[in-house]
Amino acid sequence: MPRFKIHHVTRYSYETPVRDSANQIILFPVKDAYQDVLKQELQITGEPELDIYKDYYGNEVGLFMRTEPHQELIIDSRIEVITYSKTLPPDDLSLEDQWEQLRQLHQQVPYIDFLNQENFDGLSEMLEEVNRQGAHEHTPLQLSKNLTDYVYSNFQYIKDLTTVETTTDEIWKLKAGVCQDFAHILLLMLRFSGVPARYVSGYICPNKNGMRGEGATHAWVEACIPSYGWMGFDPTNNCIVNELHVRLAVGRNFTDCSPVKGTYKGVSQHRLEVGVSVSYENGRITDEIGTSLVQHPVKNPNQENSYRKYIEMLQQQQQQ
Repeated sequence: MPRFKIHHVTRYSYETPVRDSANQIILFPVKDAYQDVLKQELQITGEPELDIYKDYYGNEVGLFMRTEPHQELIIDSRIEVITYSKTLPPDDLSLEDQWEQLRQLHQQVPYIDFLNQENFDGLSEMLEEVNRQGAHEHTPLQLSKNLTDYVYSNFQYIKDLTTVETTTDEIWKLKAGVCQDFAHILLLMLRFSGVPARYVSGYICPNKNGMRGEGATHAWVEACIPSYGWMGFDPTNNCIVNELHVRLAVGRNFTDCSPVKGTYKGVSQHRLEVGVSVSYENGRITDEIGTSLVQHPVKNPNQENSYRKYIEMLQQQQQQ
């Protein structure tokens, strides 16, 4: 029963004053039988009025607006959370019965949303790989483990190579990216196998323990497993999600779960910095560690595309 203290800071800096900044935040941890939120402190530059509501997927969403001119926007969230471990589902249904249970969900809300498939240039290759995994020859649980391992083993974890605008086809060709890319590929492979799957945003909390995705927001996938419900799979770290992951939101994809997004009137040039720190020790809160902001790439039409740079580098290596 670990207890975590998480500090998440997002800072936008603008070259000249901007105004009419309308923003949406999904920074409120899930509250259920596996996660207790003990405390949350949220500070936003200018102290705007914050409207909070629950969206279609049950996530708490905050909306606020800053109309006055400003050159900086800081969203500072501090939470204390206790998480609880989950037991694996009983293996008391036959293989055929498990898949039949999933087939019965295919026309039910909200599972329809979590089975929507995506058409992209690399689709045929992905389908071939799904077929090689022998989808219905395994239980949904074992298949989910196998596909998690496939993504982990065949995709390189490379920071700043992709952005939220990077397409599925680019990720599939690169066989590289970060946690949101790994999650997106696993999501599609599960859906093409007939397993409802949803995107999850949150934090991974074994601070300085060598896990990919520490010191930032994290992403993984939840698959619908018969006799259990939604079970988390982290393809970035090749593990089943348990008490070391803190959940913020679920949805069809990254767009539904983005921690912070918004629009404003003013110059397009701006800088985005994000910092996340986690402290914990055997269920007891430790002294808080410093939260250092790390600059994140922002889409800019004048910037050189990192995806194309990576492809060109691979082509040059092949020619040597």
